[in-house]
Amino acid sequence: MDNAELQQWIEQVSLDHFGVPFTHEALFNRRLTTTGGRYMLKSHRIEINPHQLEVYGRDEVEKIIKHELCHYHLHIRGRGYRHRDSEFKALLQKVGGSRFCQSLPDGKGRKPLPYRYKLVCKSCGTEYLRKRKMDPKRYRCGRCAGKLALQTISNE
Repeated sequence: MDNAELQQWIEQVSLDHFGVPFTHEALFNRRLTTTGGRYMLKSHRIEINPHQLEVYGRDEVEKIIKHELCHYHLHIRGRGYRHRDSEFKALLQKVGGSRFCQSLPDGKGRKPLPYRYKLVCKSCGTEYLRKRKMDPKRYRCGRCAGKLALQTISNE
């Protein structure tokens, strides 16, 4: 499937389920890894992850399209288009869109970072594992309020 076919598909889903035409651009974005699709607020463009189509097929991608069209139509009308808004949740349920997309198998998506740092309390010895480097001078121990020391963990 190419971008032109996706454009027609989204326009048809919009008319069938929302009764309002989709008049902006829709395309595949291969760089999307952790999400099924996204709606761009400024350009009103909808981008869909093609990996979802390859792995899960048309039915799952249609649910993602409905999800993004909920954002689109509510935003265009000045209504609550965010995930937390009750209008968004109600419209999503009405049209049968998915709240979350399915996770892609390994190799497609974000890989978890290993723990690379350890904060050790100088007073009580409590250890806190961290994935990102941080300034120990800005924090204190949660148990005894002692000073912290940063150590690097070697992942061999």
